Order: sequence, then structure tokens, then C-alpha cells
Amino acid sequence: MESLLAYTAAGGSIVHRVDARVKMVLLLAYTATLFAVARWSGLAACAVVLSALVAAGRLPLGRMLGSLKPLYAILAFTLLFGGLTANAGDAGAWSGAFGLQGGFCAGTPSIPLSGGLWFSPAGFEGALFNVARIVLLALASLVVALFTPGEALMDALRSLLGPLRRVHFPVDDAATALSLAVRFVPVLGEELARVRNAQASRGARFDSGGLMARLQAWGRVLVPLFVGAFRRADRVAVAMDARCYGAGPVRTSLNQREFGARDAALLTAGLAVCAACAALGRLAL
Repeated sequence: MESLLAYTAAGGSIVHRVDARVKMVLLLAYTATLFAVARWSGLAACAVVLSALVAAGRLPLGRMLGSLKPLYAILAFTLLFGGLTANAGDAGAWSGAFGLQGGFCAGTPSIPLSGGLWFSPAGFEGALFNVARIVLLALASLVVALFTPGEALMDALRSLLGPLRRVHFPVDDAATALSLAVRFVPVLGEELARVRNAQASRGARFDSGGLMARLQAWGRVLVPLFVGAFRRADRVAVAMDARCYGAGPVRTSLNQREFGARDAALLTAGLAVCAACAALGRLAL
């Protein structure tokens, strides 16, 4: 199976050629938009924008969703506890400032379960809304990681954080740490798939048996995954040390990219789209 990171090296689409600083600013704007929208219409508009970028970059959406499997367990617990409440009149835990407004289940009475627990349809819908937010945010971060080479991503972060040098902020270290964190998302996703397939070939069952059996099966996957992640981090540290990282006061780059008119136009258009999605997500249609 071809690695997702191969799409980074391909660089054939127009999205690959956009300045990395534009991609980082638009990712921040998209993140703010996701938390600004409060209705399904705005979230759907954000999903359409992201789908258009995935199509423009010719990325495999199914494999991208598969690389986010470590996140799905946390999201499942979010849905579970979002729908449960001990108060029949409680609207759910996701009704705050960033919660869903005007949902389909708004005003639906809670359903009694057992042991004093109630199932809140409105709370479950609010949790589902936030789960969709998190998935879109993770996919958007993955798109930026796949569309941007590691060196360009690091240079963009260093350029954007440059003004903080005046207050003696370690810009180079922060840019390196953030770029490595973003770049490791698809790597860990592929490592998870390899470990899971290896365990499945040895008889492990992830979709059958009780809850404890499934947790034990996934435990045999997560332990080697974390061990491999620490080993990879150690190799990266040794490689950076061998290249004398941090020896100079200010790092330089071989290829300095100029911010052109096309980049400015794309940045303006992207910010306008994010603003439109945010406005749509606040309107009661």
C-alpha cells in the first residue's frame, strides 16, 4: 500500500505550490471557523470546503480517515458521555458557548435508562456536533501536513513566529517541535495500521468478543505503537544532534520563498471563505 507521505513528495497539484505560510494561516482561520459555527449548516459548509481541498490535491479521503483511528476511541467516549445525564431536564454537557444551537433534537425529552441515568437526545446531538468538529480539524491538519514538505512547514512556522524573537521566545525550537508534531500524524497513523495488521495476522480479534477482550486486543497494538514512537523520536533527536541543530543563533534556509501576488490572493480568498462559513454557521436558517 502506497504511503500517505508519498502525496507530500508528489507536489503535482496547485495546493502543493501554495506558500506554506498561507496554508498555516488558513489552517488557523479554519480552526477558528470550526469553533465559531454553532449550527449544522455552518459545519456542513466547512466540510464542503475541506472536501474541495482534498479533491484538488487528489488525496485518498478513505485512507486519511483510516489514519485517524487512534482518535476514534476518544470520540466514542465523547459520544457516550455526551448523551448520558443524571438530570432529566439537563440539555447535555455540550450546551455552552461553543455548543450546538438549534439542533434537530432541541427540546426532545430525555429517555430514562437505569440507575438514575437518562439519555439526552439533545446532549448526544451536541456531542456528535463536537465530534464532527474534531474530525474536520484533524483532517485539515493532515491535509496541511500532506500538502507541505517538512522543511517548508518549519520555515513557515519560524517566519510566522519571528516577531516573538523580540521577547526572547525560542522561535526555532517551537517551530521545529510544532512541525515535527504535525508531520508525525500520518506517520503514526500508518504505524498503527501496520501493528494492527501484524496482530490480526497472529489471531487478534478487534471486532468480536466482549469489551474487555477488545480492550486487551487494542492494548497489544497501542503498547508497541508507543514504543515505536519513542524510538522514532530518539532517532530524530540523534539525527538533529548530528546535524548540529541549535549550534547557531539563527537558523537559515537554502530556499527562501517570496510571498507573491498569487499567495496574497489565495490568502484573501481563503479568509473570505472562512468568514462566510462562520457567518453561515451563526445564522438561523
